[in-house]
Amino acid sequence: MKSILFSLSLFFAAAALYAQPPEKPLQISHLTGDFYVYTTWGAYKSDFVPANGLYVVSKQGVVLIDTPWDTTQFQPLLDSIWNRHQQKVSVCIATHSHEDRTGGLEFYRQHGVRTFTTVQTDLISRKEHHKRAEFLLQNDTIFTVGGITFQTYYAGPGHTVDNIVVWFPGEKVLHGGCLVKSTEASDLGYIGEADLTAWPGTIRSIQKKYGKIRFVIPGHGDWHSKKALRHTLKLLKTHHK
Repeated sequence: MKSILFSLSLFFAAAALYAQPPEKPLQISHLTGDFYVYTTWGAYKSDFVPANGLYVVSKQGVVLIDTPWDTTQFQPLLDSIWNRHQQKVSVCIATHSHEDRTGGLEFYRQHGVRTFTTVQTDLISRKEHHKRAEFLLQNDTIFTVGGITFQTYYAGPGHTVDNIVVWFPGEKVLHGGCLVKSTEASDLGYIGEADLTAWPGTIRSIQKKYGKIRFVIPGHGDWHSKKALRHTLKLLKTHHK
């Protein structure tokens, strides 16, 4: 009996340790040129999961793609960007309605950031009482901010019905958001709102549209591999078996 109790105590101690938040709630990593990946964490299935966002430093402010998942990191992200680059965030685009993408939209709007989502995302956000953007994109849109050109693209449903990607053609950087799975992912993660039938075609449309991509940033997990799109297709194929 004592050995069983000892084993159980070790199990729960290990589980508690595994579920502890990271020591660094905000991490910023240089990607290329003026591009940076930032990572925060959120709770999912009794664990803390990393969520990736992207920001780009331009001559007219910083372009932020997605907002932190961790609500305590909204201001620290702004502070870190200012301390590193002496620039304020001027534009923020969320790639779908989930809170790991939209959670900071209202906070950033109140700090003078021009926030954007698609109309489709806004309809879901309003229904689900998620944070909403100030400006809505009716269609795929090309932006130019301080000499940096980028475009939003809706290729179709996948992780959610409203997920978009953001493409920076000059540097061939694709922010895939949660539509794209990291190569370290062993499954599709949360699929409660996914369109598993349409998802493969959506990924193929992105591959066809953008061809050679230098960097792909998935919504969660490691972002160093260029094979994330192919890996997402592999996971979808395995899931359908």
